[in-house]
Parts: sequence; C-alpha cells; structure tokens
Amino acid sequence: MAAFPRGVSFIAASVALLAMFLIFASWLLVSYPITSTVSEYISGVNRKIVLPAKDVSGSSLEQLTTTSNSSGVDNSEDAQVSIRSSVDKDSLRSESNKQLPTTKDSVDLRRNEIPEEPVQLPESSFGATEKKVSTSSSASSNASESNSVESVSIISFLDKDTLQSESNEKLPTSQKGSLDSRKNGVLEKPGQLSESLSRPTEKKVDTSSSASSNTSENNSVDSGCDLYDGKWFYDPQGPSYTNSSCPIITQMQNCQGNGRPDKDYENWRWKPSQCALPRFDAKKFLELMRGKTLAFIGDSVARNQMESMVEVPKNRGNRRMHRWYFKSTSVMIVRVWSSWLVRQTNEKFDFAPEGVTKLHLDAPDDNLMELIPKFDVIVLSSGHWFAKQSVYVLNNEIVGGQLWWPDRSRPMKVNNVDAFGISVETILSALVTHPNYTGLTIVRSFSPDHYEGGAWNTGGSCTGKVKPLATDELVENGFTSIMHKKQVMGFELAVKKATNKSKLRMMDITKVFGYRHDGHPGPYRSPDPNKITKVGPDGKPPPQDCLHWCMPGPVDAWNELVLEIIRRDFEGHQNFP
Repeated sequence: MAAFPRGVSFIAASVALLAMFLIFASWLLVSYPITSTVSEYISGVNRKIVLPAKDVSGSSLEQLTTTSNSSGVDNSEDAQVSIRSSVDKDSLRSESNKQLPTTKDSVDLRRNEIPEEPVQLPESSFGATEKKVSTSSSASSNASESNSVESVSIISFLDKDTLQSESNEKLPTSQKGSLDSRKNGVLEKPGQLSESLSRPTEKKVDTSSSASSNTSENNSVDSGCDLYDGKWFYDPQGPSYTNSSCPIITQMQNCQGNGRPDKDYENWRWKPSQCALPRFDAKKFLELMRGKTLAFIGDSVARNQMESMVEVPKNRGNRRMHRWYFKSTSVMIVRVWSSWLVRQTNEKFDFAPEGVTKLHLDAPDDNLMELIPKFDVIVLSSGHWFAKQSVYVLNNEIVGGQLWWPDRSRPMKVNNVDAFGISVETILSALVTHPNYTGLTIVRSFSPDHYEGGAWNTGGSCTGKVKPLATDELVENGFTSIMHKKQVMGFELAVKKATNKSKLRMMDITKVFGYRHDGHPGPYRSPDPNKITKVGPDGKPPPQDCLHWCMPGPVDAWNELVLEIIRRDFEGHQNFP
C-alpha cells in the first residue's frame, strides 16, 4: 500500500481533531445553553440587587433617581428636589452655587438638576390613583445609584383666608397672670430638670378592655434603645445642607442668610446613650416609604420640621396644604396646616361674638379628618397656638378662653393648658378609632422656647447663645413642663381608647431640645441690613424669635428621629447597619 506524503497525513489528522472538537462543543451547547447565561450577565436579569449600605459617619450621600427615559415626560422643565442627606465638606462648598451641574461626571453630591418635567397628579385626590406612576425596571435599579436625581410634583390647595392668616402670623401671645406666662422665662438659678417634665413609659401601654391585645402592642412607646436619653456632641463635619442650597427655608429661619455671625450651632448633633442615631439618609427614607404617604400636620413649627426634610426650588400656592411626590419610589410628602388640631369656628356662639375663634375641644379638625385615611405615616404636633386668643367650647358649652373672657363674674372651667391637653386626647382618639386609618402616628412632643427675662412681647431674649447648655445648666421652664405633661396625659388617654390597627409613637424631644437655647433665630429674623440685633442703651433687647429653629440647625435632628422611628416600625428594633 502506497504511503501518503507526510503533509497530507498531517492535514488529515488535523481535520479529525477539529471534527472531534466540534462534536464536543455541540454537546456542550445543547446541555448548557450559554446564550441565556450571557444574557443574564449583561442585562442583569435574575441578579440580586444589593443597595449600598449607608456610611454611619455621614461622609457620603446616596440619592434615588428616576431616569428621564423611564418617565416619559418632556425634558424642558428644570425641576429640582432633594431630601436632606449627608455630604462631605467639599460638596458643601459647591452647594451655594445655584447653577447646578447636569453631567454625571460632575454631579454635586447633594443637589442635582433634574432633566424632567414634574408629573401633574390628579387634583381630586392623592391616594392610590396618584401612586400609579409607571416606573420601568431600569428605573428601579437606578434607584440604587448614588449620583442620581429625583423628580417631584408640587400640588397646592389654595385657601386665601388660610394663606393670609399664616403669612401674618405672630408669635404666641402670653397673658399676665394666666398659666401660659413664663414667669420671666427661666428660673433664676440653674437646677436639675423637674420630674414634672414626665415621659411616657418605655413599657407597653395597656389599652381599655374594648381594644384588642394587638392594639395594645401597637400603641406603645418603642421598646428599643431610648432615643431621648443622650447628649449633644460637636460634629466638625457640619450639617448636610446649607441655607443657600435649600430654597424653601422660611426666611425667618434662614439665620445665616439673615446675618447671624456664629455658625457652631449648626454642628451639634444628638447622640443617644445606648445606640447610634445616623444622619438623615434620603435613600433609606424613600426605600422605607416606597408607595406610601407621610404627612406633617400642625402649625408653623411643624412646617419648620417639614422644610428640614424636603428641599425644592419653588413653593407654590398657599400654606394650608402642600404635596411633594417622588416618582421613582411613589412616595408622597404632605404638609397640612392645622393650628389647634380641633374644630374651629368664627360664628357667634352663646356670649362669644362673631370673629373670635371658637375651639371645639371635643371635636377633631373636620378638614384634617377627611384626609387621614390617605396617610400612611403622620407626624403630628401642636401647642403654641394655645397662647393665642380663642374661646374654648366643650360639650356645646363655653368653658374658658385665652386672652378673651369678658365676664369676670363667670367662672372659667378650662384654661389654655388644660385646653391643649384635651385637644391632644381628642385628635389622637379620633386617629386610633378611625375605621379607615391603619397608619403610624408619630406625636412630636412640645417644642420648648427659650425666652429669657420675659415672653416674646415683653422683652424675652435668647441673644448671644452660641452653644448648647451643659447638663448642670439646664433649668426648668414651667410653661414648657406643664404643656409637655398635659400632652403626655392626652397621649396616654387616647391609647386606652384605641380600636383600630393604627399605631401611636411619642417622639419625646422636649427635654432634648431644652438644651438648645442656641438654636433659635433670635434677632436674626430678616435680611434687613438695618435690623436691630443688640441690646439698646436702655437695656431693652431687640425683637426676636426664640421659638422657631434655625435651618440648618437643631431641628434637623427631628427628622433623624422620625426616620429611626419609621425604620424600627417597618423593620424591627435592630439598629441601623
């Protein structure tokens, strides 16, 4: 048999090996389809998306986003929104620049330009229909990116009377000899805080026999670490936003913009003794609240807290009610104005003439109660308006009044402090018995003022306070103590009436903020360059605000506490990772 040339033999062997390789590869493709594996790797299908953990030190920011291609809206509107979160000092320097970057490579760490037109939600309601905003899967995954933006819709409800009343708002008026007077502010000598500044027990509060055991468990003060036992510490990192980067700050609270010369009051943060209280994490908040609505309900101090959380460029409409909608997580934040939280009328009633506000202490605010079923979380606060002129009606009878009681021969059964306690019980009872409300209600306790030497209109002052009080410097404010006590009593009485599955939590900031006499605007209430900021030749201090809180400032801790309470309720009692 003739032998083939060596070159032909080599070619034949190579062809045979190639054939064997192709057969083996075909078998692999049939057994393990590689195309689906590659597709999953590229597209991210079936991949577990792990949200980045928040740095407790607050040195970085994580924000949520909805990309413009998932919203399906025009890119012509420059809407901007931010929920306060932590940033480093470099980013803080850039926040004062109002021309915000638009490229991903040059994104400012706290506020970004949003290339989306706000989605207009239905005017009729803001319940389930408003939450039906389509977001693609890519938008959901983008929600976990840190350098991103959130779009917002702002819808306002016009009420000219309400707008006029709040825009002309005055600080609470005290009446000499009445229980709302401060007795010249604080006590003459430092002392320990009185036990009368009581706190709700940390144990579960028993409900009445008509309430279920489940209700008893729901309506209790959180049994985790005590958030209100701790101290203020100086954080050189400073606040997570600036007065120039948050355009909705009410001018009276814009202390730096109004010329206040010191800034250290911005750097003090609250630290519980037994656990950490992280900086407010916008991303964590929106993820916890996905598909839900949070409402701040109360007076101008409630507005003060809301502004600390939400930062948007325009504040349209009136101050009765505002809504901010975050598309990527379908979260709604609402602010509802309700000065006293109970029903109020102006018509003539018995011997009280028309034009004087009548407070029906045993009936909740009707306008407010219509909205309650649409809220998942409520942050409720009140109290300071009980120093204003009003008539108290209980069981369809005039029982008292504040700065109004024309007939001295008639006995006054209810003063302004008692009226406040009754109102707290009334509104909270209405919430825990509402057949269509199952949400979480956070009651922010009475916010202390720091007028020393008198009331706001009688020479009271907080000028020159530049750091928190030390523990041994804290003195009792009698009015604050009794108002806090009445509020706690109303809270506990309402708990006993609970019949639904809603939950009550007391956010007890009264003693915590008793230390922060440095956190108020004082005389820096306006940008007027000619305003008086120092004591006059006659020793009289200038007009000042020692009730509301500077922004940035101590008030930012309120929303850190709100976030922790929400997290505990939604996730359990464990600490933040």
